[in-house]
Amino acid sequence: MSTGDGNVVLCKTEGGETVYRDETSIVAVLPPGRAVLSTSWLNGGYREGIRMVFNHHLSEDACRSDALEGGSVEGYLRLTAARLGFDPDLSTGMLTKADMCNAATVTHTFRDLTVTAVVTGGIEANGGRAGDPASFYEENGEFGDAGGTINTLLIIGASLPPETMARTVMMAAEAKASVLQELMAPSCYSAGIATGSGTDMITIVSNPAHPLYLTNAGKHAKLGELIGRCVREATRDALARQTGLGPASQHNMLVRLARFGIGEEDFWEAAAALPGVQDRVSFLAALRVRATDPVLVAATAAVLHIADEVAWGLVPDEAGRQAVCSMMTGIPAAIGIKRPVRPDGFCTGNGMIPEEWVRFVVWWIEYGP
Repeated sequence: MSTGDGNVVLCKTEGGETVYRDETSIVAVLPPGRAVLSTSWLNGGYREGIRMVFNHHLSEDACRSDALEGGSVEGYLRLTAARLGFDPDLSTGMLTKADMCNAATVTHTFRDLTVTAVVTGGIEANGGRAGDPASFYEENGEFGDAGGTINTLLIIGASLPPETMARTVMMAAEAKASVLQELMAPSCYSAGIATGSGTDMITIVSNPAHPLYLTNAGKHAKLGELIGRCVREATRDALARQTGLGPASQHNMLVRLARFGIGEEDFWEAAAALPGVQDRVSFLAALRVRATDPVLVAATAAVLHIADEVAWGLVPDEAGRQAVCSMMTGIPAAIGIKRPVRPDGFCTGNGMIPEEWVRFVVWWIEYGP
């Protein structure tokens, strides 16, 4: 729905909150008396009396703190609130490089309870797994690139005490991480699966005057279920809108192997080591075609999960290698390759499991149907 001033209304809640977007920001206008919990530099933490929450697109030229107008992140947020027409002292905001037009909005209701999530996001340049090596050490307010941020606004149609709002943050974070796990979204800083980006932000809004008073936002409570469903659906939709991350984009062996640092040149290096004359152009063309073969994608997923379990200490390394070698030996017959299989040609026992898989795929391309 468009307004007369060119803004697009994303939703209007039963409680009176209005969420709209323009070219650079998503704005939630709050009725008086709302309670807000935010990770923002501007009026962050738990606050009462906030009248506006925003999610602002940060331009490429202003994505580092030393280039921001206002001299700091908080200063920039204050300027942004003022430009949006609101009192900075009664506002809180989030920053991202995601486009506002790619925002996803999801609402779920159960009886008198309504939960709305508005999410923007992308992790292609900034996705990380909790515990990955850091990219900077904060000193004097300096901060890193905000590219790839997943920002979440949650509006809860109920009265929540501060501790329950804090629990809501936990529930939303788990929901976001579960989506990234299901999409096998890679960390940019390790071989792990991302759990978020390095700059994710969240803002929770509740209504202390609401007659429905809830104290539990965990997975066993209906509130926790609605939070999880809203955040999961909105996060999945936002990632698809912003970067195309979804089942279709992940249906590719090369995409799955990328988080292990393996790319086309690794395959060509293995192919060039085979006897006979190799043509790089034709081999890479065949590799790109085979990379989307459903059987190969499924087999790659299985092999990489074994590699993950070895890395996590759930499966002994030797057992993982034996299982993968057995799969390599059995797959050719299952897909109709009649050429005799020599497992020692790709199960060397010297490389990491993903590297052994590269040699097998090269064999598949060279000798398969």
